[in-house]
Formats: sequence, C-alpha cells, structure tokens
Amino acid sequence: MMVRPARDTELEAIRKVHLAAFGDDERETVACLACELQSNTSDPRHLGLVAEEQAVIVGHVMFSPVSVEGDDRILGFILAPLAVSPPRQGAGIGTLLVTEGIRILSGSRANIVFVYGDPAYYGRFGFRRETAEGFTPPHPLTYPDGWLALRTNDARPLPNAAGISCVPPLDRPELW
Repeated sequence: MMVRPARDTELEAIRKVHLAAFGDDERETVACLACELQSNTSDPRHLGLVAEEQAVIVGHVMFSPVSVEGDDRILGFILAPLAVSPPRQGAGIGTLLVTEGIRILSGSRANIVFVYGDPAYYGRFGFRRETAEGFTPPHPLTYPDGWLALRTNDARPLPNAAGISCVPPLDRPELW
C-alpha cells in the first residue's frame, strides 16, 4: 500500500473510487466534487492524496484551503471528501490517507483542519467539536454534531469566533 499525492491524470480512477464508496443519493455529487477539487490548480495549497495498491487506486482524500474571517494569517484546511473502495474498506486505508494528510499539513505550518463528518470516525484522529466551536461554517449544517476541527499547531492563536470561507466547489449549501 502506498499513499502519495494524486495526479490530475488520475481523475477517472478517483471518480470511480468515490462513485463506488457512496450511496445512490450522493455518489454522483461527491464524485464530481472530488474531481473538481482535485483538478483545481488555481491554489497550490490543495492537497489530494491517493492510496494505491498494486497500481490500482483504492482510496482518495482532499484537503482544501479555507479562510478564517478576520485573520488571513491563519492557515486552515477542510478535509472533504474521503473515499475508499468498498472491497478495501475496514483495512485502514482511510486512516492512512487522513493521517498522512494531517502529517503533511502540520509540516506546512497549517494551524487548523476542519471536517464535516462522523465524530466517531474523525475523533480517532483528534478532530473535536470543541475545537470547531466558534467557527461558523459557510452554510447551515444538516448535522451540526459533524462539524469538527483539529488544531495542527499552536504557532498562532485562533479567534474565539470567526466565519469560515471555503473554495467555490465546496461553497454549495446542498453539501452542508
């Protein structure tokens, strides 16, 4: 198993992983989102990683930059989306992708990483509701308990309250 940066030439394989990993009600939306984020080269801070096994992509994750209102010196990201091919789910591939992404972002002086997902799953990596409290997501949340954050370093104090802005592909109310 190898986790490495995704390449724009792998969009179809990335799309297939997301289509397979998500249910009928969201698979097309998430697969399109993953490809749109992965192909966004306008901001070099985007981080896309794939898990590759025997030359086959079996997992993908994106970390995209976010802006924290009131302080442009805070380097923030949001983890979305994450997918692992169903036959390989439960084998630790998602864990490898998330852990490697956090490691890379921590090394790049990121201050905070947000995620909107399952607290039981993302809590294993240190994502907490308490850390996200005070940070207002770009749109109202369908599942407020899923708004989580991980502090990746303490180099810069974070505000007690601030709005979050995300890249255009994620700035759609139906995703929240």
